[in-house]
Amino acid sequence: MAQWLHMTRILQCLSHETVSSLYHPNTFPIEMRHYIAAWIENQRWEDFAMEKLEQESQAQALLDQTISMLQLVAEQNDNVVDKMKLIQISRNMAIFQQQPLQFAVMVRDILRKERALINASNSSPFPTGRDTNTQDVDHLVLKVLEVQKIRKEMHQLQEDLNWEKQNYESLQGSFQHNGLDAANTEIQRLQKRIQQLEFNVNTMSTQRFQLLKECVDCLDHCQTQLISRLKAWRLEQHKSAIGLPFDENLNPLQTWCEQLLGMNGNLRQELMLIGERILDLQERLEHLMQTLIESALIVDKQPPQVIKTQSKFSTTVRYLLGEKVAPGKPVVLKAQIVNELQARNLANVTGESVAELINNSAILEHNAASKSTCATFRNMSIKKIRRADRKGTESVTEEKFALLFSAEITITGCDTPYKIQMISQPLVVIVHGCQDNNALATIIWDSAFSEPDRVPFVVPERVPWRMMYNTLNCKFISEVQTQHNLDQFNQHFLAQKIFNKPDFADDFSNMMVSWSQFNKEVLPGRTFTFWQWFEGVMELTKKHLRTYWSEGLIFGFIGKQHLHLILKDRPNGTFMLRFSDSEIGGITIAYVSATENGGQKIQNIQPFTKRDLDIRSLGDRIRDINEITYLYPDLPKHDVFKKFYSEPPAPSGGGYIPVSLQTKVGMDAAPPALCLTPLAENSLGGFPMDASQNSNMTPLPGSPHSSFIVDSTHSPVAASTMTSLDSAHAGFPGSPFQQQFNTQHITEEILKNTSPTLDFNEDISAGEMEIVIGSILENLKP
Repeated sequence: MAQWLHMTRILQCLSHETVSSLYHPNTFPIEMRHYIAAWIENQRWEDFAMEKLEQESQAQALLDQTISMLQLVAEQNDNVVDKMKLIQISRNMAIFQQQPLQFAVMVRDILRKERALINASNSSPFPTGRDTNTQDVDHLVLKVLEVQKIRKEMHQLQEDLNWEKQNYESLQGSFQHNGLDAANTEIQRLQKRIQQLEFNVNTMSTQRFQLLKECVDCLDHCQTQLISRLKAWRLEQHKSAIGLPFDENLNPLQTWCEQLLGMNGNLRQELMLIGERILDLQERLEHLMQTLIESALIVDKQPPQVIKTQSKFSTTVRYLLGEKVAPGKPVVLKAQIVNELQARNLANVTGESVAELINNSAILEHNAASKSTCATFRNMSIKKIRRADRKGTESVTEEKFALLFSAEITITGCDTPYKIQMISQPLVVIVHGCQDNNALATIIWDSAFSEPDRVPFVVPERVPWRMMYNTLNCKFISEVQTQHNLDQFNQHFLAQKIFNKPDFADDFSNMMVSWSQFNKEVLPGRTFTFWQWFEGVMELTKKHLRTYWSEGLIFGFIGKQHLHLILKDRPNGTFMLRFSDSEIGGITIAYVSATENGGQKIQNIQPFTKRDLDIRSLGDRIRDINEITYLYPDLPKHDVFKKFYSEPPAPSGGGYIPVSLQTKVGMDAAPPALCLTPLAENSLGGFPMDASQNSNMTPLPGSPHSSFIVDSTHSPVAASTMTSLDSAHAGFPGSPFQQQFNTQHITEEILKNTSPTLDFNEDISAGEMEIVIGSILENLKP
């Protein structure tokens, strides 16, 4: 990129307007751009200095050559506006005729600045392969320019040779007629001249052929790199389904495609101008041309990878050589569903589809502003699907399909049309929303563990746990939209859960986890699979707990025994937040409380689900529960969670008594003297009470805790002044866990210890609503 900026910077110094658009890769002829850049780069500008007056003649020569070059470029430019600008700029350069050294020093300074920028870019800790690829294309362009230069010189030599041969024939006739000695001498001179010209032509012809072969080799190399990069782009797009970063910008690849197509056309033209057929090179160029044209079709925006029948979806397909499509006939792209067997043999896929697909055609349309050519399918729908015979225990959510896009296209400069096609990423077709979770598991496994250039849609049955964990972590942080990763303790617990080894304290990294363990076999003692449980936690965190998690306030995935060992030495009221391992999509509060005999026990409050947190937020529930006071290890809960507390409801008008919700645990949850029973009077103060109200006001018999509505005399928890968390306690801004949850507090010895001595109380239920209306009850007394 920097090379073609040389002349741009120089021209900007000479012009009263910005001329960089003339040298944009998509508008200015690449051959001229590289020719000018290479010429400037090869001159000795660094030696010039204003005080070295002896260099003035050399600077004058370079100035004259630059002006001549600009005029030549202007003559060969088909764009009239660009041509006039270049001519005007070449005229502006006359200002340096009196001081050519000033011109040379200006170019020197520009090149120095550019080299400094290039060196700074090369020292970046994040190098890209694109630089190498650009250099290879630049090398190819210069070689093609050299071939064209030799061809022009050969043409000039051939004209000189023809002229000398004509003179020789004329003089030879005159000599035979007059017999003059002078004519004899001239004939001998012409003979030598003709021999020298013929030798030069033959030498340049050999050089030209060798250069052409080198150009085709270089083009083959560059195109192989391009095809590899296109495959890598599609693989990165596939991996993005699990949350891996993905640069979806196709513009650099489009420029690359267009450059190679242009170089191919130039080389085919050079072969035609030789005048004799060189079959080997011509066949190679035709093959490269066909491969490039067929590889330029890309699924830019993939369809949803889980599609429900009878529902709308969209997708976008882009053609990277869109500007080269022959005008006059629209290109219609058609889509069809293919199964796994058809995907393995796309060349023989017929028009018969395994599904009835609605709105399955679109026209390739060029967008001049973005310079992209796309076909957008906006309202596609699968009406019905025909499935293959399933093997063994395989379910419908494990069967993979794909969309196949195909069209016939004609490229400018090519005689015959080409058939192009491209297949989408694998997708799963479902008929009901209850299948969505299992279908997503199929897509996650396929996206995470598929290999490049695989046979569609083969994936390994088993993978190492470290790969599985990396996939879970990537998906979690991507779905939740957080930078807070799962830590080593989360990873260890997840491994214990999927392998059903709660007492295993060693490294799981190289243990193999199977697809069945991931999403076919239900977890021991549960009714759901590992993925169904993990995905439920992910959804809960995304919708209700993102900020809590991002600030490190939730420990997350941890077993009860491990949790017990962490909290056993903490004072009463110390609590932690963890995801439930017995319920899908639940978060529980584990805290230290006193026993009747003065000891300690660990209480686990019944998990709060999405439904519970829709009613009352986690922050408000934490504020409500008086039994918990310090977030592990010793952070006052009101300091940490104050910003998550809701404001108390404002008094309502119209004489109504304000109400509020609160969470209570243990014996405080259901004070019997204040509860209305199902047998209570059905009117209060003359107002009827419907059945739904009556049922909601009654706690479940034996419920250990509940949420309830209090009257206007209820005093909410006083709001304390919020203090910022010490950064020394935070792995992320505001996180209290980096220092607490480390190997100093939780050692391998602790992890291996499975014999806790504290009483372990299982879940305490988390509450039905009941109404406590003290002032009204007073009025009901006889």
